[in-house]
Amino acid sequence: MRIRSALTALAVVLAGLVASAGSSTAAGTTTTAAYCGITWGSADKTAGALSDAPLIDVRTGRHDCYDRVVFEFNGPVDGYAIGYGETWTEGEGLALSPYTAGGALLRVSLRAPTYDDDHLGTVQYAVGEHVANLLRYPTLRDVVFGGSFEGYSTFAVGVRARLPFRVLVLAGPGTHSRVVLDVAHQW
Repeated sequence: MRIRSALTALAVVLAGLVASAGSSTAAGTTTTAAYCGITWGSADKTAGALSDAPLIDVRTGRHDCYDRVVFEFNGPVDGYAIGYGETWTEGEGLALSPYTAGGALLRVSLRAPTYDDDHLGTVQYAVGEHVANLLRYPTLRDVVFGGSFEGYSTFAVGVRARLPFRVLVLAGPGTHSRVVLDVAHQW
C-alpha cells in the first residue's frame, strides 16, 4: 500500500513537471504564449516609394485579435511610415494630438496624396476631420486626417494603448491598392 501511495505521488509530481515544461525557461521563469500568435512588435515600420495614386477611401474593421484601418488608393501604392509618437502635426504644423482620442498615438504618413490632379486637387477630407466611427472597437479610438502636402498624406490614429501593430500592402481590387494597418487588442 505504501509503495502504491508513493508511486501515485510521484506520478502527480511528474505530471506537474511535464505540464509546466512547455511554459518555463532555463532560468525557471514562466513565459506566456503570444496573444493570438501575434509577434508584430510596436517599433516603427517604413517601406515603399512615393506614388501619385490618390487615396479614395479609409475604412476600419474589427477582428478577433486586432482592429484594422484600410487606406485604399486608386492605383499602385506601397509607401508608408508608421510609428508611435507623442504628437503628430498636419500640413501647416498644427498638432493633431489634442483632437485624437486614445491612450497612444500612431503617426501615419502615406506616400501618396489624397487629391487627384485630374480633378483639380479636390481633397476628400478636411484637415482635423475624424474619418471613422469607432464605437465598440476594442483597440482603435480615432482616425484623424492631418492633410496632404507634396504627395504625402498624414493621419493620426488613436489607440487604447501602445500595442503591437503590423502594416500590409495589398493589391486590388482591380487596379486599386491598399495600405492596411492592424493593431492588436493586447500584447
